[in-house]
Amino acid sequence: MELEDKSLEELEEVCSDIRERIIDVVSRKGGHFSSTLGAVELTVAMHKVFDVKKDPFIYDVSHQCYAHKLLNGRWEEFETIRQYKGLSGFTKPKENDADYFVAGHSSTSISLAVGAAKSIKLKNEDRMPVVMIGDGSMTAGMVYEALNELGDLKLPVVIILNDNEMSIAKPIGAISKYLSKLLAGKYYQNFKGKVDSFIRKNMPEGTTYIAKRMEEAMKLITPGIIFEEMGIDYIGPIDGHNLEEVIETLEIAKNMNKPVIVHARTVKGKGYKIAEGQHEHWHGVGPFNVEDGEFTKKSSAKSATAVFADALIDLASKNENVVGVTAAMPSGTGIDKLIEKFPERFWDVAIAEQHAVTSMAAMAKEGFKPFITIYSTFLQRGFDQIIHDVSLMNLPVVFAIDRAGIVGNDGETHQGAFDISFLRFIPNMILCAPRDNETLNYSLEFAYKATSPCAIRYPRGAFGKVDFPSSKFELGKAQLLKEGTSNKLFIGYGAGVSRACQTEELHDENIAILDLRFVKPLDEDLLKELALKYEKWYVFSDSQKQGGVGSAILEFANREKLCINLISFEYEDDFIQHGDTKLVEEGLGLHPKQLVEKVK
Repeated sequence: MELEDKSLEELEEVCSDIRERIIDVVSRKGGHFSSTLGAVELTVAMHKVFDVKKDPFIYDVSHQCYAHKLLNGRWEEFETIRQYKGLSGFTKPKENDADYFVAGHSSTSISLAVGAAKSIKLKNEDRMPVVMIGDGSMTAGMVYEALNELGDLKLPVVIILNDNEMSIAKPIGAISKYLSKLLAGKYYQNFKGKVDSFIRKNMPEGTTYIAKRMEEAMKLITPGIIFEEMGIDYIGPIDGHNLEEVIETLEIAKNMNKPVIVHARTVKGKGYKIAEGQHEHWHGVGPFNVEDGEFTKKSSAKSATAVFADALIDLASKNENVVGVTAAMPSGTGIDKLIEKFPERFWDVAIAEQHAVTSMAAMAKEGFKPFITIYSTFLQRGFDQIIHDVSLMNLPVVFAIDRAGIVGNDGETHQGAFDISFLRFIPNMILCAPRDNETLNYSLEFAYKATSPCAIRYPRGAFGKVDFPSSKFELGKAQLLKEGTSNKLFIGYGAGVSRACQTEELHDENIAILDLRFVKPLDEDLLKELALKYEKWYVFSDSQKQGGVGSAILEFANREKLCINLISFEYEDDFIQHGDTKLVEEGLGLHPKQLVEKVK
């Protein structure tokens, strides 16, 4: 949609149309909601002032990019947002040239802008990167690494700081509290006191009015201190919903031809009254009724996340040395309940996965038992710290890995496919996975007593049904759920156990089923015994094939010269697209009805 020649009145109508379209589609299909509604005017202003055909438009996380998609040839196709084989919920260059970069994780935008600005300068082109980053993303250290270099290079980049005083959860950390601390600090208060004293002595009439206006003026200039000190110009704060003001400010920033931060205050959920403000549950939503905001009822089955949270509360109640951390995902990981119950022992450190891991390593050294609750996809961000700060010293930190496997509509950037592959080769690391609610409790009991780093993975949503009795976890011990009369053995790991059981039920042979439980260390004695009984082994695990469960077993079989034929039903060497989990699994050929045919 061309906006260059549109009047302010016409642009405001565009904003209204965009909001109506977002509310209509997301209420029926689900998706990111409050964050993208709050960024409509900022996005329209970006497209008015800058040229999306040549200027890199870089959205941090990009969950706020729906208006951008609607402005760039995807109005009708927007019906398919986050649906299988439909539009991504994030920016995606393969989808449209207006999407500069793939984004789904936070705090990458300014680094991308620096790289783009360097390239533009080397190529001597007339282009300018423009970034939209939320205040939540400003809690990650990567942002300040990028700002530090940008302030030194002085390359022209316009950064729109979308300040809605909320990321997904409430603002956490020193940076989010920086502005209020400045205004409460002794230097500002001393200065304010001197100014107030001067006004009262020399301007007795209208003292209150003048003092109030002086304080307001100070509040307008002090927020930029942190950026100005880094060599980056600062404008704001401005009203991010006043389209005229935003356009005028971006024009000024563009013409400055150097790095500039435009600080815009916005309201999440703007335009849909029920969602306006700091309502965490409106960040990403399923289908809902527009009239009253009531959500479509979901399955009553208890999620693995909820089971984990209850089990950890029980463990923490019995053991005072249990501590825990999350990186900006308190409700998503269930640790919000523990932060509320034990605020002195559980923390949300904001979008700082590296810091989360290393800080817990120190607590483990001090005799505490840390549980790092984190999504599989976000654990990738703390990879070096897992090796250098935890495993190298063999510290008994527990990694509670949520969203392991296919996560559905968030897609490529969020699929929990790689944690087994990148953790398995790390010395001292224990890897285990429960198959259902009961064994999740057992796995936490085991992890509490473990004297080495231990990673437990479990899926998004509820576990599949497994009708076999369970037992306590022992290090490196698998559980044979049933013997078989054929030469086949189904090996399930974690949520893969239920898929193995479903596939076996559809098969016309009586097939043995093994719950592997540990992929490191393996139950080598039991596997040797089973190799004498069963020749054909099939692996069921929600993980990447390279370096995954099948690889671990094949490495062992090769070393021991076991005579087996192994086929792994893990993910192939590709990124997994977004969509309904069942449809994605069918697309990968991993639905039990498809697997039984492959086995036959």
